[in-house]
Amino acid sequence: MAQLKITLKKSLIGRPKDQIATAQSLGLRKPGNTAVQPDNIQTRGKVAKISHLIEVSEA
Repeated sequence: MAQLKITLKKSLIGRPKDQIATAQSLGLRKPGNTAVQPDNIQTRGKVAKISHLIEVSEA
């Protein structure tokens, strides 16, 4: 199964609570943190919700 490498590029300070919760569910806490997640529909939906805060690449 394919994997996505997701890096938090911008701070979560001042963001809506749902965006903070989405980032934390992906395993991202601080800017610069990187998480590897499976490439599936659920992960793609989370990525789409906070796409302006993260950078995504194939792992």
